[in-house]
Amino acid sequence: MVRAAVLPAVGAPLEIAEISLPDPGPRQVRVRLAAAGVCHSDLSLSDGTMRVPVPAVLGHEGAGTVVAVGEEVTHVRPGDGVVLNWAPSCGGCHACSLGEVWLCANALNGAADVHAHRLPDGTGLHPGLNVAAFAEETVVSAGCVLPVPDGVPLTDAALLGCAVLTGYGAVHHSARVRPGETVAVYGVGGVGLAALQAARIAGASRIVAVDVSPEKEELARAAGATDYVVASDDTAREIRALTGKQGVDVAVECVGRAATIRTAWDSTRRGGRTTVVGIGGKDQQVTFNALEIFHWGRTLSGCVYGNSDPARDLPVLAEHVREGRLDLGALVTERIALEGIPAAFENMLAGKGGRALVVF
Repeated sequence: MVRAAVLPAVGAPLEIAEISLPDPGPRQVRVRLAAAGVCHSDLSLSDGTMRVPVPAVLGHEGAGTVVAVGEEVTHVRPGDGVVLNWAPSCGGCHACSLGEVWLCANALNGAADVHAHRLPDGTGLHPGLNVAAFAEETVVSAGCVLPVPDGVPLTDAALLGCAVLTGYGAVHHSARVRPGETVAVYGVGGVGLAALQAARIAGASRIVAVDVSPEKEELARAAGATDYVVASDDTAREIRALTGKQGVDVAVECVGRAATIRTAWDSTRRGGRTTVVGIGGKDQQVTFNALEIFHWGRTLSGCVYGNSDPARDLPVLAEHVREGRLDLGALVTERIALEGIPAAFENMLAGKGGRALVVF
């Protein structure tokens, strides 16, 4: 038996329950979790902003130790430390053929499967975003596990599975920040903190962190922010004032709200780039007029999973960790048990803290 945080229905509170997991079948791996990050996407899944089959075990950012493997699994074996990859690429769809594995059309097919059963009634449970990391153990497709790189502590490695790949990728792959450029990061949560560190690693000359909470300034500056702006109606004007009235070269939006996306766009210079990482609801409508699109010459782009290829990028991130350039522990503001996930959701809604990490 395994303890897990179960979402019984969209909009319902999480329930801590005992579940049963099958032995891994062909091309499957069973993993004992060491840690799982509580991401805003989990909150979006629970409230219906993003739709997944329910009931489900949520959690998509995790790392642990391989317990058992099924037939045809050769890249990991029992005892190996692994990072969970919630968006495994199929290798055969159009996006994958273009090398854009983060847009794989089949990446989330596994979320429709039943991967476990709730006890004692035997209700089938789906793995939220494929990996069901809010559990002591999980069974996943072999494509959902990657070996933990040398030199990365297993518990900290959980953060690589979403927050760091997303924040780092937004800066390096989507916005392609160059040395000397100026950057604004909107939202100082787990992804935002990773983006701030990534901007510092990229050699940005000025890094402005923006958040609704004044209490996050210390976190932001420790991650690399040179300036901190408390979000208001004057945010774009404040950022332009910090950059010689030009605006930043790059804005990275990690919130997913229409008003924040619009402000991020407004805070970039003429010809600047705005990368949207945050996941908003269908009701969040962003509007631009045709003349300003022409006049400002800015680029607005979406960013899925940091436009990252985990197999390619994890070794790069590990090298940054080993060399002291990337501090995974600095993203974590609280370490909790499974029972603490609902409170972590409340903190996210209230704009408190960075990343909450479930430690098993």
